Amino acid sequence: MSNLALGVQIQEKAGIDVILHVCCRDRNLLGLHSDLIGTWVLGIRNLVIITGDPPKMGDFPTATAVFDLDSIGLLRLADLLNYGIDPSGKPMQGRTSFLLACGAEPASHDYDRELRRLEEKKSAGAEFVMTQPVYDPAVLRRFLRDTRGLSLPILVGLCPLASTRNAEFLHNEVPGMQIPTGIRERMAAAATPEAGRRQGMLIAREMLDEVKELVVGAYLMPQFGRYRTGIEVLEAVGYHFAPEDVQA
Repeated sequence: MSNLALGVQIQEKAGIDVILHVCCRDRNLLGLHSDLIGTWVLGIRNLVIITGDPPKMGDFPTATAVFDLDSIGLLRLADLLNYGIDPSGKPMQGRTSFLLACGAEPASHDYDRELRRLEEKKSAGAEFVMTQPVYDPAVLRRFLRDTRGLSLPILVGLCPLASTRNAEFLHNEVPGMQIPTGIRERMAAAATPEAGRRQGMLIAREMLDEVKELVVGAYLMPQFGRYRTGIEVLEAVGYHFAPEDVQA
C-alpha cells in the first residue's frame, strides 16, 4: 500500500501527525517532485528522506531501481520547494514548508563516510536525524559525540528483536546494523518463540532506558506486525494504553 495513502488515513482517523518516508529508489526525478507536491496538498508536513536499499535485498529482487537522486539530492529538491523553487530553478506560485529529516547509521562500517554524508545532508536541508536501529549504547554515545557540532536533533531507532534467527539475519545481512555478541547470545538462549519475543522487548526497553536522556526522542519498529511488543517497550517509560487502544 502507498505509505502516503496510509499516512493520510492515520492523520484523518487517528489524529496523529506522521513522519512520511520518501525513498529515492522507486521513482525518477519527475515522480519524486510530483509526489512531494501531492504530499503537501494532502496535508503531510513531516518527511524523512532516504536513498533506499537496492531491490535485490528485498522480496522483489527483479524490480528495477531508479536512483535519479540519492537522499542528499532529494533533500535539496524538498528544500527548494520550501523556498518556492521547482527542480528546474523556476519560481512556483506557492511554497511548501516541510520539516525534513534524514537517516543515519551510527554503526556504519564506513563510519567516517557516514559522518561526511550527514554533514552534506544538513547542508542540503535536513533538520533532524532518525537513526537506524541501535543495540549498543556505546555506539550511540560515540555517534552523538561526533555529531554534536551539527546541532541536529536525534531520534534513535529501536527495533525489538523477534528471535535469534531474526537477530542473526539483521546482524549479518542488513547494512548499518550491528548487534553486539551479548545481545545475540541472549536471544539464542530464549527457549521458545514467546520467550524470544519477550527477550527482544526487554532488550529494546533497556536500550531506551540507557539513551533516553541523550536524544530528543525515539521511534519504534515492531517487526512482523507485532505491535504489542512496541507498546510493551513504551510502557516501560510511562506510557499506558487501555486494552481497547490495542488492536494487535
